[in-house]
Amino acid sequence: MISNHEIDYRIHGEEMQYVEVELDPQETAVAEAGAFMMMEDGIQMQTIFGDGSQQQSGFMGKLFSAGKRLLTGESLFMTAFTNMAAGKKKVSFASPYPGKIIPMDLSQLGGKITCQKDSFLCAAKGVSISIEFQRKLGAGLFGGEGFIMQKLEGDGMAFVHAGGHVTMKDLHPGEILKVDTGCIVAFTQGINYDIQFVGGIKNTLFGGEGVFFATLQGPGRVWIQTLPISRLASRILTYATSNRKEEGSLLGGLGNLLDGDGR
Repeated sequence: MISNHEIDYRIHGEEMQYVEVELDPQETAVAEAGAFMMMEDGIQMQTIFGDGSQQQSGFMGKLFSAGKRLLTGESLFMTAFTNMAAGKKKVSFASPYPGKIIPMDLSQLGGKITCQKDSFLCAAKGVSISIEFQRKLGAGLFGGEGFIMQKLEGDGMAFVHAGGHVTMKDLHPGEILKVDTGCIVAFTQGINYDIQFVGGIKNTLFGGEGVFFATLQGPGRVWIQTLPISRLASRILTYATSNRKEEGSLLGGLGNLLDGDGR
């Protein structure tokens, strides 16, 4: 088995972070399309089919992997950044919305991480990015955001992005944590993942996102986010389509007056 490229990194910022990756000569990092922020001269940028991992053999292997990426709603292609210079060079990737970038050393995490399908940001070349189907029917029918998740495999560094604040929990064998499906960022391969229905007519009518929740059973490590992108988008859409008078009697009226709407 060919090892992944080893890369050094530094995370900058607080709420809108970016990760700066330092590449040795001929080292490569791969990233989602649109994650690129800046790079030093000497780095070659190339669009690749699939994720560029060594596990893909031949055209059919690459085609299958790219097809799996299409199922997660991601692009068929990724971008590879290779240092073609004689010395070390840096390339940076930015987070798409407010939150935190989580560095994950797969060699220290059992070689596999399951994460939300839109959380992957970038990784060392050699890390395999594919989809992880849930085995249980309940997860397939009711998982929502948790139905199709991404699987990161290898022994190198990978970086995922989460919304809002991120907390990490280590679960003991048999210990269960119940989480909103959208709040799950990632978990290690020892975690047993399933979806449960919250019974009761009151929960069904007024529970909102709480009608279904995920159960994570240890042993293993889980990462939880406070602000899933779906929840953020829902709130923005609600405010964008609501009447501005709901913002408050004084400020709302003052805002309308300044806009020329006060009559």
